[in-house]
Amino acid sequence: MTTLTVFFCGTGSNKFDDSHANYWNGELISTLAANNKGKEFAEWVILDGPGSGNLQSDELWVKSGDYSQLRGQLVGSGWKENVQHAINIIKGHVDWQREKLTQENYEQLKKAGVPIQDVEVTGSFWWRKYDYGDRKVTQQALQQQIIKTFRKGQVLPTQVNLVGWSRGGISCHMLANAMLADPLLTTIPVNIFAIDPVPGMGNFQTEKVTLGRNVKEYVAFYARDERSKGFSCVVPDTNNATAMHIYPMSGRHATLVGNASANGNSGEKVLHEPGMIVRHFAEVCLQRWGVSLDKTLNLDGLQLLELHQANQRNAGQFAQMQKTVYTVSENDQGERYVSLGSTGKPFSSVQGARFSPASGLASDYLTNQAIYNVLK
Repeated sequence: MTTLTVFFCGTGSNKFDDSHANYWNGELISTLAANNKGKEFAEWVILDGPGSGNLQSDELWVKSGDYSQLRGQLVGSGWKENVQHAINIIKGHVDWQREKLTQENYEQLKKAGVPIQDVEVTGSFWWRKYDYGDRKVTQQALQQQIIKTFRKGQVLPTQVNLVGWSRGGISCHMLANAMLADPLLTTIPVNIFAIDPVPGMGNFQTEKVTLGRNVKEYVAFYARDERSKGFSCVVPDTNNATAMHIYPMSGRHATLVGNASANGNSGEKVLHEPGMIVRHFAEVCLQRWGVSLDKTLNLDGLQLLELHQANQRNAGQFAQMQKTVYTVSENDQGERYVSLGSTGKPFSSVQGARFSPASGLASDYLTNQAIYNVLK
């Protein structure tokens, strides 16, 4: 019996962002993955976000589209391959392997003194081709063997947790729906922790804004102060049996995953409190869902109160933050535009009996300190 956790990085973000300069204590998704104490591939896997540079192309279990960074950032190209790769990891089934060495692989091995054949060069100057040789063992074969060895009892996991930010959050929706549609995976229970799930313009198809009966619990934090057009966040329509816990958080899109700058983009550590709160509850939920983590914050009630009080004191700075946008500015009745399923809503109007707490995106910890009790 194995619990598998899939981490989806956001647009332009990758697994190395736990040490990125824009995040004072590491970008959240990459940090959670780095702190996972389980066996990589067997118990957890992290996927780079669209538009992050195709750094994982050689490791994917599906052929990469090798999309340009601009295309990935603008329209999300690459996230379908990420979802299919995750499906293959869940099944322990390889669709594609990089059997040929790349130039980078070749140069690394050569520099390390590994005896390999010299590069074969064919063709004229204008259409020269390079053959760097074959891999004796592919990355995919090694990862597949890890899965076979370390998954307990059977290859298929008995539970899947999905964690994602930005388009990575939407990728969680896409993967959950792909699992539901797959006869082999349809009964596996899924838990989702999403941070400001944003699909981008023109990406509000059903598989991105709805969830089915396989999702048992959905927890998400949404950035109250983002105002960029094209950054409308999604609160998905779900099955009635899914436990839905959604929360507002001060800050912009990146603030919630550890960017503590005053403008929510880059700069000195000024507004770190939102990122700490979100990280704490991501850790709480993952541990409750059976994940073993290192370096957890373990915030107590007093610390949580102080962090929220700091957010209140910094309300003016967060309001000023709304003037900084990635594209052009937009709002809905002065608030952030939210897609509830496929229906547009002002941010704080997303509430009701469907959610727990029922206050939804109008929740305020300082007036009701019980709002997080359902997460503990």
